[in-house]
Amino acid sequence: MSERRNWTRKRLVEAILAGDRRALARAITLVENGDPLAYEVVSDVYPKTGHAFAVGLTGPPGVGKSTLVSQLIRLVRAEEQTVGVISVDPSSPFTQGALLGDRIRLTDHFLDPEVFIRSMGTRGHLGGLAETTLQTLLVLDAAGKDVVFLETVGTGQSEVGVLSIADTVVLALMPGSGDSIQALKAGIMEIPDVIAINKLDHPMAETMLNEVRQVLALGPHEGWRPPIVLTEAMRGEGVETLWEKIKEHRAWLEADGELDARRRRNLASEVFQVASSRARRHIERAVQGDAELQRLLDEVQARRLDPLTAVREILQKVFHVGDADGSDTP
Repeated sequence: MSERRNWTRKRLVEAILAGDRRALARAITLVENGDPLAYEVVSDVYPKTGHAFAVGLTGPPGVGKSTLVSQLIRLVRAEEQTVGVISVDPSSPFTQGALLGDRIRLTDHFLDPEVFIRSMGTRGHLGGLAETTLQTLLVLDAAGKDVVFLETVGTGQSEVGVLSIADTVVLALMPGSGDSIQALKAGIMEIPDVIAINKLDHPMAETMLNEVRQVLALGPHEGWRPPIVLTEAMRGEGVETLWEKIKEHRAWLEADGELDARRRRNLASEVFQVASSRARRHIERAVQGDAELQRLLDEVQARRLDPLTAVREILQKVFHVGDADGSDTP
């Protein structure tokens, strides 16, 4: 409790802007716990953000993302840039925000004062994982980190939400993983800007490379074409090429102001996503505590009332949205 009292809003903001590691750790804990002070701090530091380049890495578990991140950190530090890492695990009920076993590779950088690593699980994320990750990214950005890596497990809806705040998204694949190709074909992975096929010694590596090329050939032919890089993260092979492709994508984004345009779109999208998430929680609480609104759900479930009419009546009562005559259709 004494530490909580010592970190006043003004002191915490000043320390974050100075890059103080203890202040960073404290601020991110406040963010994770949904503490009101976190919102005030993020609001204060927000005008100082927009400097960090956010690189998202996603892919199936066990593909070697953490090892790739570790090798990429080494290259970024060799360029004398500072680094932040947010490792996100939205799926595991067991990690409780602790460092995951396969992320032990990142411990190579724990003693580097210019590298700040935070692992996030499902615990305590009252505002949703994407919202919490965005706030954490903003804090690291305000603290002066040049590059922030967002590492997430899998490519499901939660992960896509987290990655929507990244400037460049890297998809890591593993040879022999047919599920990954199916996900690409299904359009789940329309998000990657760079694709890394890890474990280049695998006998199926070239086969996967050709399959991914075929899938990408079905996509749009204008604009940025995602490059495919073969890597062996454990030995660091191909990682320099991967970092070069990431930097090439950044240069492409910066041309004609596309980086600023993407960030503007991403931030606007985040505002709507967070607002939608909070509105849904508000509606659910309102319905649970209101017998009349609960009756509407019962009527829909009994097929005596259509869903859109129920939506109109719920919105009208909870948010006072819609005209009394129903002309404002949801």
